[in-house]
Amino acid sequence: MTAEPQASEKEQVEAYFNGTGFDRWNRIYSDSDDVNKVQRNIRIGHQKTVDEVLGWLKQEGDLSGRSICDAGCGVGSLALPLALAGAGRVVASDLSGAMVLETRRRAERAGISPEQLQVSTSDLESISGTYDTVVCLDVFIHYPQEQAEQMVRHLAGLAQRQLIVSFAPYSPSLALLKRVGQLFPGPSKTTRAYQLREAGIVATAESMGFQARRRSLNTAPFYFSRLIAFERFSGAAL
Repeated sequence: MTAEPQASEKEQVEAYFNGTGFDRWNRIYSDSDDVNKVQRNIRIGHQKTVDEVLGWLKQEGDLSGRSICDAGCGVGSLALPLALAGAGRVVASDLSGAMVLETRRRAERAGISPEQLQVSTSDLESISGTYDTVVCLDVFIHYPQEQAEQMVRHLAGLAQRQLIVSFAPYSPSLALLKRVGQLFPGPSKTTRAYQLREAGIVATAESMGFQARRRSLNTAPFYFSRLIAFERFSGAAL
């Protein structure tokens, strides 16, 4: 059984993304012009991360035989293009019911059937099943180091072959920016934003039989995301 963030903090995150946060982030993860400069740059940075994951997966060949879990799918920025690219089974979930409904709306508009893309409301801790690949993008920002490592352990246990995660990396300079309020969206963002030490994330994945195969750092003003693709060691037990 995995530990989770303090209930009050998780409840704050859930309430935020079902309320004012949903409207804000739905606009960020769209082509709406109703965004400020900070939000537009976050959109650009997040899209870089999504595009890189899609590129990595497509480089590996035909997606039709792959089952992919998008853990913390938001409004479907990754799950929808995976389904449109012909992935065999895409299962997506998010803590926010509002985000899940928007993902379903966007899937319907794109002509994606529920058989191609299964979407449900769930926190990371409650995701179950087994998948060829598990992806978790820009979600660990809501978890402090220890809990984030526990989530890596949990998600790795669902992945038969590959785990791909992204997170805000810790560095003294970025920590300073965060302290003076220049890194993450301003006072309207009521949830905490955690930076994580990469060594801990990598060590946890290794303890589950995975090794880092690809790394990148995607940046835009107000967006910093370390992306790592882990693959299971040959012969490592599931």
